[in-house]
Amino acid sequence: MAHEQLAQADVLLEGFLALDTPTGFRAELIEGDIVVTPPPDGDHEDYINLIMKQVIRQSHTDMDFSGNKGLKLPSGGDCPKNHVIPDGTFAPTARRLFQGAGSWMPCAGVALAVEVTSSKPQADREAKRRCYAQGGIPLYLLIDRDKSSLTLFSDPEKGDYRESCTRPFGKSVTLPEPFGFDLETTDFA
Repeated sequence: MAHEQLAQADVLLEGFLALDTPTGFRAELIEGDIVVTPPPDGDHEDYINLIMKQVIRQSHTDMDFSGNKGLKLPSGGDCPKNHVIPDGTFAPTARRLFQGAGSWMPCAGVALAVEVTSSKPQADREAKRRCYAQGGIPLYLLIDRDKSSLTLFSDPEKGDYRESCTRPFGKSVTLPEPFGFDLETTDFA
């Protein structure tokens, strides 16, 4: 039975990696499901831009940023490895994490993954949160447009984050080291 499940996981991963999605769409393999999302709207991109500018200007550590960088993350159970594309990925510049990386890179060294809810908000709230925690990404920032709030998840352990801090748009949230500043959200409203 376990061999049959492994073979199914391999077939799913192979099929996923062979997908040819239309321009602007992105395909992800999240907890055994293939998820295809359309290009983001302008407001979605504006949130990412607001976060990126603050992190680059205010972080205690120089950070590199990648929008839509594919990450290979461990998965639980008999599912193939998760292949997730955060809306934003930050890593310390000194690590040169993105240099020479292929389309899908390991998550080791990523300091922060950022998601802005769009067409599949539950995936951002739950499945992607678990994926990032399983990968040991120290911080996950979720901008939840439906709830007009942002949540910073931290302290990953056993497939989820042990800590979270939710703030309504307009209130700041503290990004701990290596960032070390308060992320302002007054322009999010």
